[in-house]
Formats: sequence, structure tokens, C-alpha cells
Amino acid sequence: MQSDNFYYEKQTPSPLRYVWRIFNTDIAAMTGFYGVLGLIFLCLFGEIIAPYGLNQQFLGYQLLPPSWSRYGDVSFFLGTDDLGRDVLSRLLAGTVSTFGSALLVTLGAIFCGMVLGVLAGITSGIRSAILNHILDTLLCIPSLLLAIVIVAFAGPSLQNTMFAVWLALLPRMIRTIYSAVHDKLDKEYIVAARLDGASTRYILFYAILPNIAAVLATEFTRALSIAILDIAALGFLNLGAQLPSSEWGAMLGDYLELLYIAPWTVMLPGLAIFISALLVNLLGDGMRRAINEGIE
Repeated sequence: MQSDNFYYEKQTPSPLRYVWRIFNTDIAAMTGFYGVLGLIFLCLFGEIIAPYGLNQQFLGYQLLPPSWSRYGDVSFFLGTDDLGRDVLSRLLAGTVSTFGSALLVTLGAIFCGMVLGVLAGITSGIRSAILNHILDTLLCIPSLLLAIVIVAFAGPSLQNTMFAVWLALLPRMIRTIYSAVHDKLDKEYIVAARLDGASTRYILFYAILPNIAAVLATEFTRALSIAILDIAALGFLNLGAQLPSSEWGAMLGDYLELLYIAPWTVMLPGLAIFISALLVNLLGDGMRRAINEGIE
């Protein structure tokens, strides 16, 4: 009998492994997962694997189309811009400016949002009501508009853009986590844990946070997608990373006047922004579905 119980316990997967099994069968989710891993890899090694330097110019090779075009050159796979710089090298180096910056901003926002949201969620009374009204007021302002206002005062730069996007994402992050924690406090298993003498810390880490994992995963990937678009939008408006930066939004704004004579210089940065946001959303949807099915 003892050996049967041991065999059963050994064969029963842990909740995390069970969620991973569900996640692993979702093709769209795995596409987003490996795609995001690829973007992280490019953030770390993009400039190293780039065939040329970020601002290296090749005289006589300006505005070459991609290599598969009739007038392209195999030395420049995605063509060159108006200054003779390799577009592929600039896109690879720009991954850290757009996706890497968005990832850092989102990690900072989710950490601060968890701390403040949990503290607000487990409190009640006038403090909770005041915070609730402040968050509702801030949420009335679109994140991009709030980021534009902050950058307008702080000055255009990538660092100020990251701070502005972080500050714009924080209210929604706090509000979402606050609502998730506050809703769980009225559940029967929370009340039973309190009656059983469980401490607030135990309830938080072992009863509340595991049950809002789907909310955290969805909120993180949603915020990451918004951060990518906001950083690129501010760069496009010349309020973010400044030239000759290879940030994708700044590249898009700089090459906009070349749309009709060299459309690849505009389409490729825009495609990089679109694919990055799409991969993040695929990952977030897959995580949410896997966690919900695992809990059920």
C-alpha cells in the first residue's frame, strides 16, 4: 500500500509542470514563447551578430534594396538606407533599444505594481478609498498621452522615455493587482484560512498570489506590448531615442520621407515593431489559457 502511494505521488505532476504541459500543446503560445526568447537573445547579442557596425557607412551603396531584389546586393541582406548604413545591422542593434527597454520598464512596473497593489488590496477603509479614486483619475488619461506629457517636461531621450512609459503603466498595473487581490479576500477559502489562524503573509503568498497568476501573466504581457508600442511611438515623434539611435520607432520616423523611393527602410522597422507586439500577445494569451485550465 505504501509503495502504491509513493508511485502515485511520484507520477502526479506538480501544478507548474501541469500548466507547462498544457502550454506546450498550444502552437500559438509556443510560437510566442520562442519568439520572445529570440528577442531577448537579440537584446543580448544583437550588436555582436550584426554583420556591420551600427552607424558604419558605405559610400556608393546608398538606398540599396534587399538582396532578393533585382538591384540588391548579397552583402546587404535587407538593403541600406540613405546614408549607406546596413538596415539589418541597425534593426538587430535596435532590438535592445525598443524591446529591451520595454522589457525593463515592464519588469519595473510589475514589481512596483505588485507591491503597491497588494498593500492596497489587503487594506480597507479611507486609505483604500483614496487610492482607488486616485487610480481611477489617472486611468482616465491614455498611457501614451501621459508619457508624452512627461517627456515634454523631462526632455527627449531614451532614458526619459523609459521613465515616462513606466510611470504611465504603473497606475493600471496597481489597479489590476489591487482589484484581483481585493476580490480574492472575500472567497471562502480565504475566510477559512483566517479562521484557522493563518497569518496575512501566509494567506498572501500561498492563497492569493497563486490564484491571481493568470491575471499577473496577462497583465505583464499586455503591459509589455503597450510599452513596446509607446516607446516606438515616442521615438517616431522624435520625443524618445534621438538619432543616430537605431531604436525602431526613431528609424521609422527618420525614414518616413523615403517611403516612396525606398519603402523597405520604412516597412522593416514597422514590421519589427508589429512582430514583437504580436509575439508578446501570443505568449500572454497562451499563458492565461494554460493557467486557467491548470487551475480548473
